[in-house]
Amino acid sequence: MNHSVTHALWSFSERFVSAWNDQHGSKPQSDAYLGLESPCIVQETDDVVIWQPIQRVEFADFSNVEAGIGISLHEDVTSFYAGLYCGDMTAQFEGLSLELIQVWSDEDLPRLQENMLGHLLMQKRLKQNPTVFIAATDDELDVISICNVTGEVIKERIGTKIRDVLAPNVETFLQHLSPEV
Repeated sequence: MNHSVTHALWSFSERFVSAWNDQHGSKPQSDAYLGLESPCIVQETDDVVIWQPIQRVEFADFSNVEAGIGISLHEDVTSFYAGLYCGDMTAQFEGLSLELIQVWSDEDLPRLQENMLGHLLMQKRLKQNPTVFIAATDDELDVISICNVTGEVIKERIGTKIRDVLAPNVETFLQHLSPEV
């Protein structure tokens, strides 16, 4: 487990919460999590869930994804998703708006793992190097991913070979993210 990635993600989440508080005078809020249990929940109203990131006591396990696709995931992939519970966070990277995908709860983890496995199986069929998404963009065909071979953070167009390197690794990528609230 690459704890520097987990630390960099936690650091970004603190910057995100601080930026949200500066902008809105509260912890982050979303209506997307209404009715969904999570250790992140601070308060739930009729309209929104007020939340905060929570560090996991025990890291999440991704061996089922590895067994399902027959490869070992890059340690930065597992470190990115295994260390905390958090709502999705919006950000900018060098002018590119994105939303970091996070694990909301233990109940949310299998859904994420199924999506990861589906993405990896599609790439295997297309004979592409495996990647694992970590963020969505405004263009639903473009995702931000970690290259499972090199560990680079890339913007890729789903179903094509179009890939642009954004950062040499996840830690660097997270350090250069700006919260967008």
